[in-house]
Amino acid sequence: MPHMRIEYSHGLTVPEVESLCRAVHAAMVGAGIFPLAGIRVRAFCADVAIVADGDARNDFAALTLTVGAGRSTEALRAGGDLVFRAAQEALAHRLSEPHFALSLEIRVIDPELSWKDTPIHARLSGQKKD
Repeated sequence: MPHMRIEYSHGLTVPEVESLCRAVHAAMVGAGIFPLAGIRVRAFCADVAIVADGDARNDFAALTLTVGAGRSTEALRAGGDLVFRAAQEALAHRLSEPHFALSLEIRVIDPELSWKDTPIHARLSGQKKD
């Protein structure tokens, strides 16, 4: 962990989504509270979406950052602020339009209800060779 899931509407282009993914990844790395080996950024286009008043011009990007337990609310808020600002900058042109919605939510996983098997951590920490 942390894993960023970006759900977005069909109106966003692939280059816009790629730029958003790179921006939030860089912000997650820069936050300094997330282990590099655990960072994942994934984006999924919603097959069907009706946004707000149903106007066909309405688009959205909904970001959900899922993290493991153990960080303070203050640290998560600061990290979330960095990530959200990065998303706002990446989508500034969209946010200047009256038909766009951007959101970010952080969810904390209960460690008692989470299973992982991730050799990437060992490789990035130097415990295993490539």
